[in-house]
Amino acid sequence: MSVDSSEVLVDGPWRHRFVAANGSRFHVAETGDGPLVLLLHGFPQFWWAWRHQLPALAAAGYRVAAMDLRGYGASDKPPRGYDTMTTAADVAGVVRSLGESDAVIVGHDWGGWVAWSMPGLSPRVTRAVAVVSAAHPLLLRPYFATALVRGADERAAAAAVLSFQVPMLPERRLAHGTEVRDLLTAWGGPGYPDAATLERYERAMQVPFVAHTSLEYLRWALRSRYRRDGRRFAAGVDVPIEVPVLALAGADDRFVPAGAVERSRQWVAGPWTHEVVPGAGHFLPEEAPDTVTQALLTWLKGLDA
Repeated sequence: MSVDSSEVLVDGPWRHRFVAANGSRFHVAETGDGPLVLLLHGFPQFWWAWRHQLPALAAAGYRVAAMDLRGYGASDKPPRGYDTMTTAADVAGVVRSLGESDAVIVGHDWGGWVAWSMPGLSPRVTRAVAVVSAAHPLLLRPYFATALVRGADERAAAAAVLSFQVPMLPERRLAHGTEVRDLLTAWGGPGYPDAATLERYERAMQVPFVAHTSLEYLRWALRSRYRRDGRRFAAGVDVPIEVPVLALAGADDRFVPAGAVERSRQWVAGPWTHEVVPGAGHFLPEEAPDTVTQALLTWLKGLDA
């Protein structure tokens, strides 16, 4: 059975919208009224990864929007634009298209990479940053670029990212093989994912072009390291982050170790809040939804104080 982008327009206590930003069209699931909190998903997922947090944050008095990043879900999938500078401009454009001048940017996994980058690349729209299961890009880039890292789990994760650099084969494994299952199981904690969650993500990866465009982010991250655009990106994010930062990590994360998240503090000059969630792996918003929601609500309340 063929799959199209309507597959990701999952019903729930939110409304689906399409907004124009940075020359493309982006899908967001939105609910609530109040200060804007923009949620960014990771790989190999889409906006639905935040389904537990959307209604809870809205009930607490926030306007919450979970967007599909460029190349994912129901957002546009152009052939180019998967560098982080473009993604930061996408996110900034979505904030403005939603009628806001700034937002709290919350990102998981690759969305966390983008969230870490926003204070340096799009500071005017970035009120504060929450990162979930994501270390600072300047820590992750060399980590992903070599399998000579500490620990068998870390070597396996780095090797997985290196394997994505091969053309065509990773796309076939994602769309028609067991790659989504393998990644979610390898990086998640015990019992993750359940059958319904796995089916949702496998079908979302079968939306035309998503298997390719989702990988282009990871390919750019490695291939640009010694190019001019990569050096420009590194200079842009190698700045003190003055806005408040919340960093959440799973104690059993086998993809981005909790220690790497903690070491990211060296880039934070403003208020820093850090929490390690015991018994959880890489996919915290789904593995420990109540813990993540409560940590976000406590931190957000502090921003408003």
